[in-house]
Amino acid sequence: MSTLTHFQGTLLISAGVILLLVAVSALGAWLKLSAADGHPHPLIDNLNLRIQAWWMMTVTIGVALLAGRTGVIVLFAFVSFTALREFLTIAPTRRGDHQALVMAFFVVLPFQYFLIGLDWYGMYAVFIPVYAFLFLPILSAVKADARNFMERTGTIQWALMVTVFCISHIPALLHVRIPGYEGRNVFLIVFLVLIVQSGDILHHVCSRICGRHQIAPQVSPNKTVEGFIGGIAAAVVLGMLLSWMTPFAVTEAALVSLATTLMGFFGGLVLSAMKRDRGIRDWGIGVEGGGMLDRVASVCFAAPVYFHVVRHWWSV
Repeated sequence: MSTLTHFQGTLLISAGVILLLVAVSALGAWLKLSAADGHPHPLIDNLNLRIQAWWMMTVTIGVALLAGRTGVIVLFAFVSFTALREFLTIAPTRRGDHQALVMAFFVVLPFQYFLIGLDWYGMYAVFIPVYAFLFLPILSAVKADARNFMERTGTIQWALMVTVFCISHIPALLHVRIPGYEGRNVFLIVFLVLIVQSGDILHHVCSRICGRHQIAPQVSPNKTVEGFIGGIAAAVVLGMLLSWMTPFAVTEAALVSLATTLMGFFGGLVLSAMKRDRGIRDWGIGVEGGGMLDRVASVCFAAPVYFHVVRHWWSV
């Protein structure tokens, strides 16, 4: 990969992702015709909706990658904004939270990505979990509305943590300095998204084909032990095959893939529990098969873990 330019490498990766999506799309079509005989089938239709959504998101991410660092940061800032809106739309907020919500959307979120753009690690690593967490409840408290105060402030804090802080670690990968890997950090992002989302889709496929034992039926009835094992194993193998695009050796890529896929799976489970708590099926209707947060749920928990593993073990 060292002989490829950023543009050539992006095109190569995009071609590989498109081929993967074509293969998965063909599998979805085959399942629709063979298992469902062309008739509506909730599980298979859900899988095909996921695939359609990832076609759209792949094109969007590809354009952002070609636009360079600024394009990537702007894209994920938009993803965070949309996901934050979906999260807080169903949150138990009151009039006294108005100022805190305005600050969350129009000050905290853009400033976090501004810090990412500056590569100010010492600040963006603590801005939300320290300063925003302390300051936003003050704005709600001064309104003298104590009804459900802990639930309301906790919801806003969790929303910022998941949709802004966690997701912002994806473009932060562009600034990680790895000897001998200069100018290719964009492939760290591609690797993360491919591994986590492939694991998510393959878990869904394995659960549909051979799933028997549910992991948390009251939270996410579609998640099974068989799907969990199959999705994790497939993601690890894919990570080993894609190690050439990263600074990782093959065995290192396997371990990194294992860690990120595990976090992705449990992140999706946590967000499913939040949806169950609010009595909703999907976070929104912004993309096929749900909202933005439904599509990036797995990446939310995986991104900061992946970022810190790479920064600690491979960065100078």
